[in-house]
Amino acid sequence: MRLTRAAGLGLLISLALTACVPTATQRSPAETAALHQADTLRQQGNFDQAAQAYLTLAGNSTAHADAYRLNAAEAYRQEGDLDKTAAVLANIRRDRLSGDEPVRLDLLRAEIALHHNDPRSALNLTTQPSLRVPQDLQLRLLEMRARALDAIGDHWTAARTRAQMDDSLSGLDRAQNQREVLAQLGKLSVAELQQRARAMTPSDRMLPWINESLSQRGITVATPQPSLDQPVGTMMPGADANIREGYQMPARIALLLPDSPEFASASTSVREGFFAAYTDASRTHAPRAEVRVYGSDGTAAGAVKAYRQAVSDGAELVVGPLTRAAVTAVATQASLPVPVLALNQADDNTPPSASVSEFGLLPETEGAQAADHLIERGLHSAYVIVSAQDFAQRAAAAFKAELVARGGQVVTQASLAVGAINFTQTIAGMNIPATQPDAAIFISMRPEQARLLLPQLRVAHITLPVFGTSHIYGGTDDAGDDRDLEGVEFCDAPWLFDAQPGLPPHAGIAALLPAASGGAARLFAFGMDAWNLVPYLGWLRDHPGSYLPGATGQLAADPFGHVRRVLVWAKFTDGVARPLTGSLQLDAPSVAPPEPAPGSGLPAPASSAGQP
Repeated sequence: MRLTRAAGLGLLISLALTACVPTATQRSPAETAALHQADTLRQQGNFDQAAQAYLTLAGNSTAHADAYRLNAAEAYRQEGDLDKTAAVLANIRRDRLSGDEPVRLDLLRAEIALHHNDPRSALNLTTQPSLRVPQDLQLRLLEMRARALDAIGDHWTAARTRAQMDDSLSGLDRAQNQREVLAQLGKLSVAELQQRARAMTPSDRMLPWINESLSQRGITVATPQPSLDQPVGTMMPGADANIREGYQMPARIALLLPDSPEFASASTSVREGFFAAYTDASRTHAPRAEVRVYGSDGTAAGAVKAYRQAVSDGAELVVGPLTRAAVTAVATQASLPVPVLALNQADDNTPPSASVSEFGLLPETEGAQAADHLIERGLHSAYVIVSAQDFAQRAAAAFKAELVARGGQVVTQASLAVGAINFTQTIAGMNIPATQPDAAIFISMRPEQARLLLPQLRVAHITLPVFGTSHIYGGTDDAGDDRDLEGVEFCDAPWLFDAQPGLPPHAGIAALLPAASGGAARLFAFGMDAWNLVPYLGWLRDHPGSYLPGATGQLAADPFGHVRRVLVWAKFTDGVARPLTGSLQLDAPSVAPPEPAPGSGLPAPASSAGQP
């Protein structure tokens, strides 16, 4: 197979090998012309003809013969004929090469050794202590070394070697290499990966890879908050005042949401939030995409069908789908010609892709950040009381993983059945102390259940501070009922409290659009962030530490395409939820709510089709 027809990392590295011959000896005009013709053939992809031309030059030139043979061997390799490559290599004397030529020779020999099932020789050739490797050959050296390590069964070192390559790659090449790293880690046991992770510092570059590998196996891992060093949108010097660094807007976007009755309410909130942000963005006069909405039937197959229709219609980015099963179905297609901003997380065993970014309101995010919040408050022991529902169980698992990773402990844990009223025996069985300086209670449940639990804790004379997830807040102030939640701190989307400057005020939007009020406000904010993420997806993924100040939190992306949220903290005081100072900048927003489209109840898209 010709390497010019192959995609991915192998081609990228092979093209780094360029014709290079010594210039110390003067070439005749005829030799120079013949060399130029050979180089041209190679650049055009005529590798076999180029190799023969280089060999002819080698036969006619004593001074440059070995360099020409090296070029011929590389051309045969690019043609995919390693047997001819090996035959040419046999006639090259290493001591007659100069510059980067000895390294290029060793890399070819290493590849031939791998081809002949001799990984030890390949490893020796790529780990010579005195070998000085030019920068443009580093990737190829690491690739050969990783392949040799894999072949001898040293999967951990192979993974580390490939992880070294990550920062130097982009696009499909980076995604392919990431899959290779995770494939190597996948050959190690869960116990070994966990043991290695425990021995690492938080800054170890392999820790995110281990966590991703474990997550793909369904193991809950610690997920510390992403670093937030620089917001996106820094003005570009000398550029149009409305164009900011990292801003790249596609011409056409497809918004893919389920239109089945089961998901109608959620889809409405996300869609209206998306177009509210779309309308608000007009005030900057920056380029905006044409948007079309596509409805699936609420199934994975329907989502794939809608994706393919959007691609056929010329979409350059697909935002959605919304359910986990649908995201998995779209992300695991054999071909993804158009990139995706998925509005949920794919199944755990779905490999990362350069074409897919994942953004979701995940309970695991809230559980992990609650653990971080406790540690920052000096609280290292936790008593966990959560609903038996799936979201609460997932939040609790993430809370425990993060708390333990940061040196804390979960003393006891209990689950409350939905519909239960009396929790006296559960509380008594947990042996929660009335007071303890370094302890707290973590809860994750709906408001109705929390309003029953908190008074019963007080009756038991338990005064430990209580921390929770956003699920305990209904999204609107209810001072009468929420007095039972007095003093509880919880993490939530900053837009609900107007705690993120630069966004339309929550109350003003909610007065216009019912889909932005109550518990639906989080999905509305989620839709707003989906639009605002669009022009910065590539920038966030390629620039660790950069973040987008969003409605659902400060948004950052990891190398695997997961958009991470850092939330604001709020506290019930006199029955009213108020943001805590210091958790986010609390300046009053200065943006007016968008005007709704006449008669529609929502801001108008540029165009729409198949709206749910």
